[in-house]
Amino acid sequence: MIQEKSCGAIVFLRTKPAKYLLLHYEAGHWDFVKGNVEPNESEKDTVIRELREETGITDAQFIEGFRERIEYFYRRQGEKVHKKVVFFLVETHTEKVELSYEHVGYIWLDYHSALDKLTFRNAKVLLTKAHELLKAQGLIPL
Repeated sequence: MIQEKSCGAIVFLRTKPAKYLLLHYEAGHWDFVKGNVEPNESEKDTVIRELREETGITDAQFIEGFRERIEYFYRRQGEKVHKKVVFFLVETHTEKVELSYEHVGYIWLDYHSALDKLTFRNAKVLLTKAHELLKAQGLIPL
C-alpha cells in the first residue's frame, strides 16, 4: 500500500457573510485547496505553494488554533493509497482566482451554501469546525 501526505487549506474571505473557496476538481467533486508535501517542505509551506499553484492567491494568513487531519483510502492505477491530509484555516483578501489545469471551476460561497456544495462528508466536517472556530474567535459575525 502506498502512503501519501498532503496539506490543504480552508480559505475564506472576511466578508459579510464570510465566504469560503471551493474548487471543482476534474473528477467531478468539490473540495478545498490541497496537494502533496514535497521533500524538505513544512506543512504550512505546502499550503502556501499549493494555494499559489492552484488559485494564484499569494496573500494567505493562517488562523491560529486550526490544524485538522483527515485520512482516507483510494485506488490509483489499481494500487491502494492511504492518504493523510492536514488542513489549515487561511484568510485571504484576494477574491480573484486563477485556476490551475487541475481544476475545472471554483466558487466562493457562504457557509451554508458551501456545506451543501462540498462533495465529501469529511470536508463538510472540516468546514463546520473552521466556521465554528472563526465565530468563537470573533473573526466573523455570529
